[in-house]
Amino acid sequence: MKKIYALAALLAVGSLSNVFAQKEETDEDFSYNWVGIQGGANMTFSNVDKCKLISPMGGVQLGRYFIPGIGARLSVQGGEARAGYYYFAGNSDHIFKFNYVSTNADVLFNISQLVKPSLNRVFDFALVGGIGVTNAWNRADMAKTLGAVNMTPTWDKGNCVVFDTRVGAIFDFHISDHWSMNLEVDGNAYTDKWNGLDNNRMDWQLTGMIGVNYKWGGKRKVKAVPVPVEVAPAEQWATRIDTTWYDDTEYDIVTRDRAINKEIFFTLASDSVRGDFNAQLDAVAEFLKGVKNGEITIVGYSDKETGNAKFNMALSEKRAKATKKALIERGVDASTIKSVEWKGDTEQPFANNEKNRVCIIKGHGVYTDKDPKTVKKFRTKEVRYRVN
Repeated sequence: MKKIYALAALLAVGSLSNVFAQKEETDEDFSYNWVGIQGGANMTFSNVDKCKLISPMGGVQLGRYFIPGIGARLSVQGGEARAGYYYFAGNSDHIFKFNYVSTNADVLFNISQLVKPSLNRVFDFALVGGIGVTNAWNRADMAKTLGAVNMTPTWDKGNCVVFDTRVGAIFDFHISDHWSMNLEVDGNAYTDKWNGLDNNRMDWQLTGMIGVNYKWGGKRKVKAVPVPVEVAPAEQWATRIDTTWYDDTEYDIVTRDRAINKEIFFTLASDSVRGDFNAQLDAVAEFLKGVKNGEITIVGYSDKETGNAKFNMALSEKRAKATKKALIERGVDASTIKSVEWKGDTEQPFANNEKNRVCIIKGHGVYTDKDPKTVKKFRTKEVRYRVN
């Protein structure tokens, strides 16, 4: 899923790049780099008093805007985080703290620049989204606090490494061509157990930071001054018709006869159609649907080494009728069954005695086919050429 999100983001960046690359009326080059530092606070969501969970944090970032409104950055944020557990038996909050650092790759969508590109803007509003990896450590306080209420921290070791996703907004205030201040608010989602508790759902954190950025690389473009062009003497042109021959394929509609032959085997002294022969019966039904004037015959048999002639004749009749019933249940029109016969043990179609416990279905029908043939065709094209 993460690969799909990354591919969608790249396609969006490529599409918007083509749109803005065609805006020839602008005089500005929006490509620039920036580096910045930030400081603020975070709050990890839990079932305790939220005000007790506010902790300090900071971050650094390095990024680049490629076109108006589309940029990317590498962001490293971290500091102290707090989590907790509300102990109902004691009617009290149990708070613990730990340290963490997150490294994220983010995509930025500057909404202000997408609406109206300008390097002279004082205020920009941008949306940010990204993915990354977070490492948390300093487990001692967590183990002590949770141990007091007979709970075990979810970290297997002294640290915990998880994946995270980020969605947020940035409010950027430009001080000069190279300096700006920003306010960033993000919502961060971590895989479960990051906060030391196992609740079978993602862990969430809200962050807010104020920072300063230094940017470089953006510059004004100067429009080229048109150079007078000498008027060349009038040219003379003419047209001609060119003919091109090529091979094309056409099809003749033909009808052909198609045959089918299926064998339905039965167990000893049984007239029940076996489930492992459903595919053969389905094939007969599909055959009759795909041909015109299709018809089939059904002949039932019994093996000679079992029973007597009278019993075997009756058994082969039951087998033939059971086969007919199974075909009709599959949608076969009874009128397409030309005949249903039974031979008992008077005929043995197979040398193997056991294989003579069988019904044999034979049929044919006409289907339409296409025969390809190559024909010569031509196309004409009017060509304009210079006379002098």
